[in-house]
Amino acid sequence: MAESLTDDIALALLANTIATAAALAVLISVLGPISGAHFNPAVSLVMALRRDLSWRDCAAYIAAQIAGGIIGTITAHAMFDHPLLALSDKVRAGGAQWFSEGIAAFGLLMVILAGLRSARGSVASLVGLYIASAYWFTASTSFANPAVAIARSITNTFSGIRPIDLPGFIAAELAGALAALALCSWLLKEE
Repeated sequence: MAESLTDDIALALLANTIATAAALAVLISVLGPISGAHFNPAVSLVMALRRDLSWRDCAAYIAAQIAGGIIGTITAHAMFDHPLLALSDKVRAGGAQWFSEGIAAFGLLMVILAGLRSARGSVASLVGLYIASAYWFTASTSFANPAVAIARSITNTFSGIRPIDLPGFIAAELAGALAALALCSWLLKEE
């Protein structure tokens, strides 16, 4: 929608930021009690490593997260009369992009893990606010989610990412998430 309403890239990014942050806060609030609000394979992996989620459930969540991202992208394309599947040609590669994704995922997991410990009722808004800010302080616009990276590879829109750039993003996101787990385990004295 933002891309169709303005040619101003900053304004389109701001609109995308607000929509994403608001939707995340709402979805986490309403689905958290049902499924733990597992939308992100990196988060589910960390929760399985913490033994807060079984490995069987983790695998099922990751499959559902990736499928949900793909279905969501196809649905958005249908709503805006785009081809249902369109591989992205938007270049998002290189050390700065991947480092940004590692930082984005690291920060997201720090917010979630610390929030669960000290402000459990605020995690939904904390995640929404973190992602909104990370859109702007990272060079990658903070996907922070391997399922989102995959989904964004099949849209040739403002938010897309070339499929060839996916491995670097996914590796960086997982590395950032694992680094956050290690730091939180030490910092919060979790076992």
